[in-house]
Amino acid sequence: MAAFSKIKALLPSLSSSEEKLAFYILNSPGDLRDLSSQKLASIVGVSQSSVIKFAQKLKYKGYPALKLGILDDLNNVETDHQKLHGRIAVGDDYETMSSKLLQSKIAVLNQTKNLNDKHSFAEAVILLQEAKRVLITGLGGSALVGKDFSFKLQKLGIAAISEIDGHAQLAIASTLGETDLVFALSESGATREVVNVVTEAVANKTPVISLTKFGDTAVSMHAQVRLYSVAEEAATRISSILARTAQELVIDMLFISLMQTSSKRRAMLEKSRKVVSEFRNY
Repeated sequence: MAAFSKIKALLPSLSSSEEKLAFYILNSPGDLRDLSSQKLASIVGVSQSSVIKFAQKLKYKGYPALKLGILDDLNNVETDHQKLHGRIAVGDDYETMSSKLLQSKIAVLNQTKNLNDKHSFAEAVILLQEAKRVLITGLGGSALVGKDFSFKLQKLGIAAISEIDGHAQLAIASTLGETDLVFALSESGATREVVNVVTEAVANKTPVISLTKFGDTAVSMHAQVRLYSVAEEAATRISSILARTAQELVIDMLFISLMQTSSKRRAMLEKSRKVVSEFRNY
């Protein structure tokens, strides 16, 4: 489902010609089996170069790779999760509200998983393992996710710092060096305070891992490793809930990956669990 997820994630930022291609592919994906890039361009009413550039914008080498991605998605299609389900209305009863929210969360989790690949996760784990200090930067709901991630990393013996205040984050970033790491959380990828922290990190030659929406953003363009999360497009009442749901999936996957790669960290986690358990039973 990676190809479909990428297209949906980029919809709000597409040009008119790219939007035509996106909607045609989403509405008639099976047609691509028999279409060359030239034929697709003719049907949609765009240039052949637009088709190629569209594929590259989705991080494919060219149209053939995009075509294979779409056809692979069709072979693994899960119709219930193709799009976020109906928006929650004020008049929805409990069953309707809870069902809509559940299906929205399932859709977001599936799309987020599909946007990320194992190679990027492996690179992120290596950077987290080797970092002397990890500054987690984010504002609002992303800051709450960042605080959760910092607690998880600390239990594994990783020196993680998470401050809610953007000025504090920037001040700490100014002290980082090449052996440290910045983990940047921003759903939009354009949060000014997070961009400032990342810019400072780049000036100090500090590696950056970004977790943003799919595509090139002011935050991700400076990152050594780009990870992605999905939330419902446009401002809706549950968008922040879905954004946190998607971001939490990524940090939990990183946390588990870090445990899987180190028996020492697994022992640290067990020790922290044991200490807290003994305190509660005291």
